[in-house]
Amino acid sequence: MTKVNSTFSPTYDWNDKSTILSSFFWGNIVTLFPAGYIATKYGPKMPFCIATIICSIFTIAIPFMARLGSYGVMICRIVQGMTQGFFLPGTSNLLGKWVPPSERSRLGSFVYSGTILGTALSMPITGWFCNSSYGWPSAFFFFGGLGLIWVVAWFFLGANSPSEHKSISIEELEYIEKSFFKSEKPKDIETPWKSFLKSTPLWSLMFVQMAHNWGFWIMVTEIPSYINAMFDLDISANGLLSAQPYFAMWLFSFAYSFLADFLINRAIFTIGTVRKILNSIGMYGPAIALIFLSFYGNVSLTVTMVLLILAVGLNAAALSGFTVNHVDMSPTHSGTLMGITTGSAVTMAILGPLCVQWVVTDEKDTYLWMIIFLTSAAILIVGNTLFVIFGSGEIQPWDPSYGK
Repeated sequence: MTKVNSTFSPTYDWNDKSTILSSFFWGNIVTLFPAGYIATKYGPKMPFCIATIICSIFTIAIPFMARLGSYGVMICRIVQGMTQGFFLPGTSNLLGKWVPPSERSRLGSFVYSGTILGTALSMPITGWFCNSSYGWPSAFFFFGGLGLIWVVAWFFLGANSPSEHKSISIEELEYIEKSFFKSEKPKDIETPWKSFLKSTPLWSLMFVQMAHNWGFWIMVTEIPSYINAMFDLDISANGLLSAQPYFAMWLFSFAYSFLADFLINRAIFTIGTVRKILNSIGMYGPAIALIFLSFYGNVSLTVTMVLLILAVGLNAAALSGFTVNHVDMSPTHSGTLMGITTGSAVTMAILGPLCVQWVVTDEKDTYLWMIIFLTSAAILIVGNTLFVIFGSGEIQPWDPSYGK
């Protein structure tokens, strides 16, 4: 929108790109907390439908709102953030009802890795649209249209729980329900807010997710800018190169998830220990890669890409770490827990791009990028260390299934 020249599209001279990127999370933080409660109390099916319809409409509206200035785009991004605040808590709620504990790492990683695959695919696709005769607006029309198509499929195929699904087989329903102590949560159960506040494992989970969000969103939002600044690549090449680390992350996530379930099902380690091992790979590993990137990232494009692929690829292990830990601790309240921790972590996703805008006043200055990468590495290390010390993979006393 700001760099592509096209006879079919306007371009804009905006200096607040990082602010625009972070505006998504301004809206996101508003709905994450109530979204977890709504998913737990009413189920996520209809909230998913409504949220995706609104999000898709505002995605399509971005090219038109851009004519009003960067604030027009920010309005769309804020609304998108608000609608997408329902996705993670709702997904966690679904995993708590649909996925047997013995398959939690694999299926949880498979589901959450969809975000990674979407990121990997959208980068080159967006680059192609921007470089085509259709211009950059077509990218927003394409992805907004996909969202509306998904709503139709989800409305007819999705269900809040196995017992509500119209076409599930009796065998599958019995298998899923027998894998849990309770297949359904009582409707009148209360949310133990005071117990949440006193839970050290929950606090450690929140802090590790905050640290992860800082590192992950710095990499997602700033990798294209960094590659552009260091190697002056055109947007199509940039899109393909920027996507490579996320394809690696998506592929690695399956290996990590199978490893996690293998270690748990064979009783080699406890669930909590496995979560901490995988999470350490997923956060200490990227931290080390970012440290090397800060010193050697501008040596050559090959070195940069290897380090970025290592940083993002190793981060996939966290999908079998803290990401599914909400369901480990409380299958009943996992959606609410996800809303709490993700809502807190969004503050870091807001501050990350803004920090880059404040610090990296000259994108060609490698010293300024070094500050960003070293700071991100330190945050990842501290956050994971707290999780290793205080985290837990056991069902907590305030969950109804505790001790059953």
